[in-house]
Amino acid sequence: MTTKQLASLFIFNTLLLSAEVNANQRWYVVNDSVMGGMSNSQVSHTKEALVFEGNVSLKNNGGFASIRTELNTQGQNANTINLRVKGDGQTYQLRLRTSNYLDGPAYTHSFKTIENEWTNINFTPSDFTLTFRGRTLTQQPVIDFSDIRQLGFMIAGKQAGKFKLEIAHIEFTD
Repeated sequence: MTTKQLASLFIFNTLLLSAEVNANQRWYVVNDSVMGGMSNSQVSHTKEALVFEGNVSLKNNGGFASIRTELNTQGQNANTINLRVKGDGQTYQLRLRTSNYLDGPAYTHSFKTIENEWTNINFTPSDFTLTFRGRTLTQQPVIDFSDIRQLGFMIAGKQAGKFKLEIAHIEFTD
């Protein structure tokens, strides 16, 4: 298997998450405050992982927090995404977009974490559902992992309170 550079952080087949590597990768926080909610979150780095943490508030019809980064997987021919995460027992979403629009449809798949335990999770294209603003779309084309332009994580679903998700790696394999 060959290794190809993808942007400044993504190396083909593995998204290496470390404080040193992630210094060049931009992760954007998008919380329910964009629509009047009061949730807050932040993204930081340790030597072992990317850390997404904060507080989900249901006030003002809020209820979600998310992070995302731009990504270009064109020509990579990946059929599986492997995550290594440590969570807090709550459910999170892996979110993929095939366009650069911040508010466009997203392919989503939820995964439950085990409190304070590292877990490996594998996803295939058929695992994802196309959604827009929390609603499942009628048409459900299967995502091609070679078309990913954004990758992100979200906590939603009325899970109010503090949360913390650590992501040790994201790996694209064929």
